[in-house]
Amino acid sequence: MTKKFYITAAIPYVNAAPHIGHALEFIQVDVIARYHKLLGEKVTTLTGSDENALKNVQAAEKSGISIQEFVDKNAQLFLDLTKKLNTPFDVFQKGTSPTHYKSSQELWNKCFENEDIYKKNYEGLYCVGCETFYAETELNEKGECFEHPGKKLEKVSEINYFFKLSKYQKKLIDLIFKDELKIYPEFRKNEVLSFLKEPLRDISISRSNERAKNWGVPVPNDSTQRMYVWFDALNIYRSGVDEKIWPADLHIIGKGIIRFHAIYWPAFLLSARLPLPKAVFVHGYLTVNGQKMSKTIGNIIDPLEIINRYGVDALRYYILREIPPYDDGDFSYRRLDEIYSSDLANELGNLVMRITTLAEKDRLAIDQNKVKQFNNLTISQFNSFQFNLILESIWNKIKRLNKQTDDFAPWKKIAQERKEFLTKSLSEINQVGYELQPFLPETAEKILKATTGKIKKINPLFPRI
Repeated sequence: MTKKFYITAAIPYVNAAPHIGHALEFIQVDVIARYHKLLGEKVTTLTGSDENALKNVQAAEKSGISIQEFVDKNAQLFLDLTKKLNTPFDVFQKGTSPTHYKSSQELWNKCFENEDIYKKNYEGLYCVGCETFYAETELNEKGECFEHPGKKLEKVSEINYFFKLSKYQKKLIDLIFKDELKIYPEFRKNEVLSFLKEPLRDISISRSNERAKNWGVPVPNDSTQRMYVWFDALNIYRSGVDEKIWPADLHIIGKGIIRFHAIYWPAFLLSARLPLPKAVFVHGYLTVNGQKMSKTIGNIIDPLEIINRYGVDALRYYILREIPPYDDGDFSYRRLDEIYSSDLANELGNLVMRITTLAEKDRLAIDQNKVKQFNNLTISQFNSFQFNLILESIWNKIKRLNKQTDDFAPWKKIAQERKEFLTKSLSEINQVGYELQPFLPETAEKILKATTGKIKKINPLFPRI
């Protein structure tokens, strides 16, 4: 029986158009998905749109169109981006989908039947940006949320439904400590365990219809309340697939939402007696020229602009090679220009062009029938999401092949010597093409095609800009 592998990207809010930070996560998911497909596994990928958030309601009001029209329009922008990035998702689950409403109400009922949901009067400080309540001890010295400094929190007082998060504290510690819910990298796991040393507070999981503007998943058997965003949004991972595919083998998320995925989500599933995800990989943020992306500063980068100018594989290469997978990383056009010219056009592009040009002149035909695979170190690096190290290793191979070509100077050799050198070089370049498949799929396909059968000079892989 073929092994299944189910991987998800986080479910973005659709209160605005996507930016390069969203591209980073879609690309990371795609790399892992393509790798597992090469292993022969049956892979399912999912993302979607978090449409029931209060910030979507507020953004729709500002735009002057209906909430549904607003979220549909922006959700389409995210779906379009996944296609432009060559990161096709098997499922794009909308938060307003009828199947999602039904699944979320079933999840609520399961938790309610287990006596983990109760109603009470509540007053707290609410961050619309995070869509969550914070205690004063969780804020900075100015009383602001760490994720959204400069934005004042709302003081909210109303009757809500609460979830007994505190009931699952010991179980969560045990699961995470034993890696039954594996968190990558290790220092993020330690952050979660450190947070779990403090007593967990029960959390609000609903809003009044008045504050929700009658938007969102209705609470079962209570016409006055809507589900609070995290209870329904996290369930998109389940509502978009059937029970044969759940649980997720891997959630990929940004560091700002680790608490919701590593604590809230497994607690809801434990309460509902449902299988838990197996692993969570937490990446950092993308900064732009050293600054956090912000509409106020005006430094939001549109990934489509990069694709139109440099091509999709150049963007994928930058994100996977230059951005450390575990930490924050910086984007700059200056650096993109540098690596486009050096790594892609010169080192990779010139190598393949030189070898195929000579092979075409000699009328070489090559059967690449040797079974290709990844070495043990690369497999280990894939399993710990160290994309930059894998690409560094591939590029060391490319540099070595370029140096060998310069040193040997096949154009100066007799036919037999040249044939032996070119045959060996084409085999090694073919292996490079195999290893690049998860990272630069379009480029890899061209390399594999160019180094197999009757060899013809390849067109420039990365034309001069």
